[in-house]
Amino acid sequence: MKIFLFLSVILLGIHETKTATHSLQYFYTGSSGIRNFPEFVTVGMVDGQPFSYYDSVIKKEIPKQDWIAKNEGPEYWERNTQKSIGDEQNFKANIDIVKQRFNQTGGVHIVQWMYGCEWDDETGKVNGFHQYGYDGEDFIAFDPKTETWITPKPQGLITKQKWDTDRARTASWIDYVTVQCPDWLKKYVNYGKTSLLRTELPSVSILQKPSSSMIRCHATGFYPNRAEMFWRKDGEEIHEGVEKGEILPNNNGTFQMTSNLKLSSETSEDWMKYECVFQLSGVKEDIITRLEKTDSSDFPTAVVIGVVVVLLILAVVVGVGVWYKRRQSNGFEKANSSDTSSNPSMDKDSNKETDEKKKMMDA
Repeated sequence: MKIFLFLSVILLGIHETKTATHSLQYFYTGSSGIRNFPEFVTVGMVDGQPFSYYDSVIKKEIPKQDWIAKNEGPEYWERNTQKSIGDEQNFKANIDIVKQRFNQTGGVHIVQWMYGCEWDDETGKVNGFHQYGYDGEDFIAFDPKTETWITPKPQGLITKQKWDTDRARTASWIDYVTVQCPDWLKKYVNYGKTSLLRTELPSVSILQKPSSSMIRCHATGFYPNRAEMFWRKDGEEIHEGVEKGEILPNNNGTFQMTSNLKLSSETSEDWMKYECVFQLSGVKEDIITRLEKTDSSDFPTAVVIGVVVVLLILAVVVGVGVWYKRRQSNGFEKANSSDTSSNPSMDKDSNKETDEKKKMMDA
């Protein structure tokens, strides 16, 4: 049985409203050696909400939100179906090429591609991203500051050299990230404004496991996913002993997050000095939950973090897209490249320009 540490949730502490940053992201996953799973999957997402989906089993691009289904007709979906079928073939070829680079034959292998843009609707600032991963690690990414490709892998150097000299590719990508992607993102946000621009406040709980000094602050049911959570003591933000979790999706389109605090040396009387603070983009008031210790030994465990049922498409994005997260807010981080490679080149080339998506997937 868990001890429930709950104190009144108070809307206090006005802070500046955060600007709304919207994102358009496309995630492509090609795999080999995985049974009973599509060899190729694409997911399009706006503000973390999947709106389009394709895989190599259904062979069809389909809408995942009512707002896109109502605003784009059959031609849109047929056009994107044909493009995704072409991309599927390219991914199959690229997996074979990368496996050769790493001197691999059988086994399970995954190639990932993520690209898109972020747009601040207040300042108009745009950030773009375009990167590839292989077997869960960075392979190659575009650096918009230097307009060059960066790779942390010797096996990616031949691809880097090839793409760095292709100035037409670079110019096309810059045009996409600065013009095309933001235009489509604005259109999609307008389509789904009832859903995408809504605000939902979370339920906040503070929990502790028996015989543990770790206190968990858990917020669930909030939207959008632009949120912050931190601990304060005597009104001052603290960092020592704090372990912040990632924002994760719920199966109903909302989000959850946690922040853990270790209080091994504190007495029960000192606990009241601590409070968990939750801030949601677009909401001026902080949600503050103060820490108190009670002996509610009969508190039902159902209030503890429930099982999060994640849709297949979100599992693909979150599960195999871990390599992307640390660049999410600031574009690309420069990776250390190496110049020692004698591996054969990936000569497959397919630079497909589209209305909605920039298909730049050859290695």
